[in-house]
Amino acid sequence: MATNSMHVYVTSEHKPNKSIPSKGIYVFSYTVHITNNGTQSAQLISRHWIIADAMQTIRKVSGLGVVGKQPLIAPGGTFQYSSNCQLDTAVGSMRGSYVFASEDGKVFEVPIPEFVLAAPQTLH
Repeated sequence: MATNSMHVYVTSEHKPNKSIPSKGIYVFSYTVHITNNGTQSAQLISRHWIIADAMQTIRKVSGLGVVGKQPLIAPGGTFQYSSNCQLDTAVGSMRGSYVFASEDGKVFEVPIPEFVLAAPQTLH
């Protein structure tokens, strides 16, 4: 098993009670699950998101940690958090990466696979 092996899985959900389609406001929540399949603990240092809407408007968001935390994830451990994203269209996507530091001081990047943000009945 690799020393640094993180698995990232994301689920998303449209939030109709916070969206205002007539004003082009579509709100989505997403929950990220990060599992450490490696042999060392690793701390999530930073994040980088690329957010696209249906008009291919791209926003980039970077910063330290996630939701105000820089969790240390032990081997076999999982960290989960939820956040929100607002788009101008009913469909979009997110992808990105996390930067981690392992307990031996090595820094490594983990891709976050692209996932879809879609209000119900917008995709066939």
